[in-house]
Amino acid sequence: MGSYTALYRKFRPDNFADVKGQEHITTTLKNQLKADRIGHAYLFTGTRGTGKTTVAKIFARAVNCENPTENGPCGECATCKAIAAGTSMNVIEIDAASNNGVDNIREIIDQVSYRPTEGRYKVYIIDEVHMLSTGAFNAMLKTLEEPPEYVIFILATTEVHKLPITVLSRCQRYDFRRISIDTIAARLKDLMEQENVKVEDKAIRYIAKTADGSLRDALSLLDQCIAFHLGEELTYDMALDVLGAVDTEVFSRLLRSCIDGDVHSAIALLDEVITQGRELTQFIIDFTWYLRNLMLVQTSDGLEDVVDMSTDNLARLKEEAQLAKREQIIRFIHIFSDLANQIRYASQKRVLVEIAIIRLCKPAMDKDNAAILGRIDAVEKQLAEGNFVVTASAEGAPKAVAEPKPKQVLPKSVPDDVKKIVANWKKVIGNFSNDLPIAAALERAKPSLDNNGNLLIKFDAGDLSSERLIAEPGRSKLGQCLNDISGKEIVFSISEAATNEEYESGTIDLRELIKAEIDEED
Repeated sequence: MGSYTALYRKFRPDNFADVKGQEHITTTLKNQLKADRIGHAYLFTGTRGTGKTTVAKIFARAVNCENPTENGPCGECATCKAIAAGTSMNVIEIDAASNNGVDNIREIIDQVSYRPTEGRYKVYIIDEVHMLSTGAFNAMLKTLEEPPEYVIFILATTEVHKLPITVLSRCQRYDFRRISIDTIAARLKDLMEQENVKVEDKAIRYIAKTADGSLRDALSLLDQCIAFHLGEELTYDMALDVLGAVDTEVFSRLLRSCIDGDVHSAIALLDEVITQGRELTQFIIDFTWYLRNLMLVQTSDGLEDVVDMSTDNLARLKEEAQLAKREQIIRFIHIFSDLANQIRYASQKRVLVEIAIIRLCKPAMDKDNAAILGRIDAVEKQLAEGNFVVTASAEGAPKAVAEPKPKQVLPKSVPDDVKKIVANWKKVIGNFSNDLPIAAALERAKPSLDNNGNLLIKFDAGDLSSERLIAEPGRSKLGQCLNDISGKEIVFSISEAATNEEYESGTIDLRELIKAEIDEED
């Protein structure tokens, strides 16, 4: 039984016509071959999987081919077959990552002086050339500038900014572009027809998008999905399962929860995503992409091709575009873009995502301009829903003013130890400075009194961080902090409000009232 060949190797293009998405490069190289205006040094640069090494190999075969065609090498002559099999001495491939020293380069320079035994050119393909040491670059400069007429250098790199300007100035530079989703999808569909494998169009589009401009990555991802569901038609849902991704419908639910400020349902949705085994980094990237699509739909009509969505999902996206203002969506994108950078190196990925979701739901937690706009939007929404009263102005014209909250009365018998704790509430919060979600929750919580006159710490309805303070070791740590501040053993309790309304209007916040009492005494 023969060994399996990965799709990206099996379908590596062997002529210029099969190279997709880089026509600006292949056309130029074909014209050079036709006019016999072949350069001595080429630099191929671009992101991974876009065809740099593939085009270099096709070009190396084409310059030595006995019967070249319009699309490059014939593939039939002895020279083409020898180069394809890797037995030709005319094409030398060097991996600069593992051969990056001065001695390696001097060995190449020594070989350059020998003419090819067959064919017209000796072609040196140096992959990941940016990995060469400074000494190695200096050693090859003279040869790179004035090689013998039978030698061609092709340097390939993903990080062209690391190359010395002295090398760049000696090469013809070709920039390989990221390949479009349409081009990748069309290529995958064509190859799957050749392989007689049934793949749903929606699955192909998703894999093409996930590949992020790299055809090689797309083929590797497709290979992975097919292997997992061997013998079955590969559907969109199957592709999502294999790649650890999330369906668009989940993003829709998350967005609505964040717009409504519903922390509980947003965190519950994240828990559902994690339980399903989804990859959090991919989740963040995909949700950011979803927000980007939402922003584009808000900005202009007729962007169906740009947002790359099914008709049903696009209709739902247009509906959601009416729910949020553009500034709010841009704020969401900023938060998740920052998160994407942080999460790569984080050990507690889930905590970071939870903090980001809470920030989306609660703009009051942020102090930047976008968050302030979010809080203004919330106030405008309250006014639009009629949470105000109309009074007459001095001129007799009606004037809208916010309805005043009833003044809360300080209970007569607040124990001194509770007053001391409330006056030092910032110390309580600071005690959890190494646990930001709990510190943020204590900032939002209201220190109050229960029916027995003991300290009651009241949390908003659905504030999940309260559960970590109710349970150990959070409760013991909080208790010790309260004892240290008051100088005695403190009896306290923790509870969540049944509703947001109860939390807002039915719970006395001793911090505000004690501060008001002090101000009055002053």
